[in-house]
Amino acid sequence: MKNIFVIGSKGIPSNYGGFETFVDKLTEYKTTNEIIYHVSCLSKENDEEYQYNNARCFNVKVPNVGPATAVIYDIYSLRRVYEYIKKNRVENAIVYILACRIGPFMKFYKKKFERLNVSIYVNPDGHEWKRAKWNWLIRKYWKLSERLTIKNTDLVICDSMAIENYIKSEYRSYQPKTTFIAYGATINKPEKYTEKKYNEWLRHWNLERNDYYLIVGRFVAENNYEIVIREFMRTKSQKSLIIVTNVEGNKFYKELKKRTKFDTDNRVKFVGTIYEQDLLYQVRKGAYGYFHGHEVGGTNPSLLEAMATTSLNILLDVNFNREVGKDAVHYFNKEDGNLAGIIEFVDLLAETEIKQKQEKAILRIQEAYSWELIVNQYEKCFLK
Repeated sequence: MKNIFVIGSKGIPSNYGGFETFVDKLTEYKTTNEIIYHVSCLSKENDEEYQYNNARCFNVKVPNVGPATAVIYDIYSLRRVYEYIKKNRVENAIVYILACRIGPFMKFYKKKFERLNVSIYVNPDGHEWKRAKWNWLIRKYWKLSERLTIKNTDLVICDSMAIENYIKSEYRSYQPKTTFIAYGATINKPEKYTEKKYNEWLRHWNLERNDYYLIVGRFVAENNYEIVIREFMRTKSQKSLIIVTNVEGNKFYKELKKRTKFDTDNRVKFVGTIYEQDLLYQVRKGAYGYFHGHEVGGTNPSLLEAMATTSLNILLDVNFNREVGKDAVHYFNKEDGNLAGIIEFVDLLAETEIKQKQEKAILRIQEAYSWELIVNQYEKCFLK
């Protein structure tokens, strides 16, 4: 029996976030009785335990101290896991850490867990140190933390081949042991499927099915919202550009409005965040096309969900996106006028051409990114 302690996600059941969805699916799709999952869950109230998807979930109470909250949460979680393993004399244990937030503390905990014969695995996520939202000092910390995390781990599980190649090259002096297991995507429509909410949503935003382009993701500069908005506004497309994201109190939103004047184009609509998964599925399904401008990180969950549901997908041409999309999507670059030209081209595609891309995208997800496949690979990795 293997005991897998997963820390770094906000916990399950998941309401949002890539890591949260991953842990939810990892436990939901479990096929073997040889694994027990123990999942750390961020809490502001208590340190209670509960069962979910047959996993032992334990709350870790952490004070809200801004950006450092996630670092403290991981440290508290590691401490709780160590105490639990030692007290209960747990054997055959692996600690799986999601993201490289606590590199400066890894050597200390690596030695403690080694004495208990416990291995540490890490998912490095993407290039957190490249994100524009961080100042110079925080970026330096993320890069240092990544380096020290990779140095002090037994196995690095990368959800992108590009990330795995980066880890091997950047930290070759540490000779890191790595493996590639992708992120997963849900292909089937939600069980509680009703079109009533979607039709109301269309009426509210004065839209029609298959008559809008879509963006879903965090509203940060490195996702290239400015390029997509600016290029879309240059076109004569009769479709709308729907942006599903949270911009409340966002400084970048105000700067972007000033630079692009998107508020003068009634085709561009910021519609807030959609937390209801059945509604979000229908919004994706009803979109004519999906724009993906992410350039920092590995396999992006939003891209996988889009390829599984939206007919046309138009991606920024970077290695992470090429790895996922291959020939099932269209690609754009940052050159002036490039995306505008692509939009005007795909606006006029025949239904048969759109269907061909859609079928390729769904096949790509089925063959490489289904949760059944991903969870099976994780179980083999944990058990070997």
